[in-house]
Amino acid sequence: MMNSNITLGYNLDDWNFYEEKTAISTDISKTANSHILICGMSGSGKSYFENQLFARLIKHEPTGEFYFSDYKGEDTFSFMRDCTRYYSYNQTLDCLNTVYERFNARKSGTDKTRNPITLIWDEYIANILALLSEDKKLAEKVMRQVGEILMMGRSLAVRIIVSCQRPDAVAFPVGSRLNYGIIVVLGAYNRAVYEMLMPDYIDKIKCREFQRGEGTLLLQGSQLHFIKVPQVKNIEAMNGLCLKALL
Repeated sequence: MMNSNITLGYNLDDWNFYEEKTAISTDISKTANSHILICGMSGSGKSYFENQLFARLIKHEPTGEFYFSDYKGEDTFSFMRDCTRYYSYNQTLDCLNTVYERFNARKSGTDKTRNPITLIWDEYIANILALLSEDKKLAEKVMRQVGEILMMGRSLAVRIIVSCQRPDAVAFPVGSRLNYGIIVVLGAYNRAVYEMLMPDYIDKIKCREFQRGEGTLLLQGSQLHFIKVPQVKNIEAMNGLCLKALL
């Protein structure tokens, strides 16, 4: 049976103090909540981690179905732009609708498959805030759909990964931030972000200093880790995996 644990990064203290690469892993099977929220300001290493995580999931879930929604069309992900399941700018809602239809088909029983389906949504908050300023009803519909997947997607093998700079409450349905089983905050300490995502751990986190590619990881709301994102030796190979998964 395939190991259901995926490595997210290294233990930051073991890396800094002992130069040891102690892996931090988590369960991403249907028995665990593997919805993922990634936060970090520009320069935090957020996009680099996101790309790495994508490639790791592809290797770990060879039957997985992946969709990438890139609201700002970041240069980091420009190599994906000709892929069928890559969506950018005003196409991001098409991406959500495609995944949401699959989610509903599984929920209704018309689709009995259970291979993993993953929607990665880069700059989710910026996308929702733009929608709120243009069409509030549409934005609320999108947030409801995301909230439904967060609530019921686990048993149907439908996962959401969102990344943002700040997890502003206005862009999350009430309580939906609690439905992310894996929360990663990278880069310099920002109390406001931690108060929104990890309020019970402020005292443990506020004395820490984080560099690019370093930060805090909270698993299932109770397991706190300090994480180091590893460097990838062969970026072309990593990007090649992502391309094949989105064709």
